[in-house]
Amino acid sequence: MKKLKTLLAATASLLLSAGMLSACSSSENKAEEFVVGFDQEYPPYGYVANDGSYTGFDLELAQEVAKRNNWTYKATPIDWDAKDAQLNSGAITAIWNGFTMEGREGQYAFSQPYMLNEQVIVVKADSAIKELNALAGKNVITQADSAALNVLQDAEGKKSLADTFAKLETIGDYNNAFMQLESGMVDAVACDSSIAAYQMSANEGKYVIIEEPLSSEHYAVGFKKGDDERAKKVTETLIQLDSEGFVKKLCEKYADQGISYNNWTLKKTDANS
Repeated sequence: MKKLKTLLAATASLLLSAGMLSACSSSENKAEEFVVGFDQEYPPYGYVANDGSYTGFDLELAQEVAKRNNWTYKATPIDWDAKDAQLNSGAITAIWNGFTMEGREGQYAFSQPYMLNEQVIVVKADSAIKELNALAGKNVITQADSAALNVLQDAEGKKSLADTFAKLETIGDYNNAFMQLESGMVDAVACDSSIAAYQMSANEGKYVIIEEPLSSEHYAVGFKKGDDERAKKVTETLIQLDSEGFVKKLCEKYADQGISYNNWTLKKTDANS
């Protein structure tokens, strides 16, 4: 009887050990999920393609970064106003969608900035508005919680200019903002230069950019505060992709949508930064 109990105990121990090893092996082989939160109406960085898939410059970058790190890539469209709640709850891993880092440095763990951008004012091609001062008494629209809105509300930015507007409106996405501009409901749209370039390319001859920009800034990938290791890994991978020529080819692919490799800031020389 004693020998039987000993044998059963030994068998149970072996089964437990085998189960633990199997669980560890399964855990090691399971790829880490990399969920990218993006605005699906924000071309050329993130949008819905004609076939219904999610695509765009930033999403293609994110997908390749995930592939290089053996992460399971997933693109998740989000309400831009709810991006922080989505990130902090763990519903998404990163915000990667033409995401301006200036003014947000203390709110996220950021990758190093990878793209230079400007905030600009767009008007209809036949508009009498040719300079920023001519916006006095006009209706201007921009996306809610956008970098353009931030600079127009910032006392050290262009708040003094915005105070001259008849009205500064916000809207959920830029596609609808430009529809309002086209219809004459507003006089101007404040947005990223790349967004302006995309809209001008898609609507040839309809819009022009006022020459003087509102501000210059940089795009980076935003992670939950404390997620510094993953932010660093993304930076290292982006530098590697640039050194291999992947980034330049991707910029060329989206050149007709306003993307320029000249604005790419994350070079191989930054590897030890």
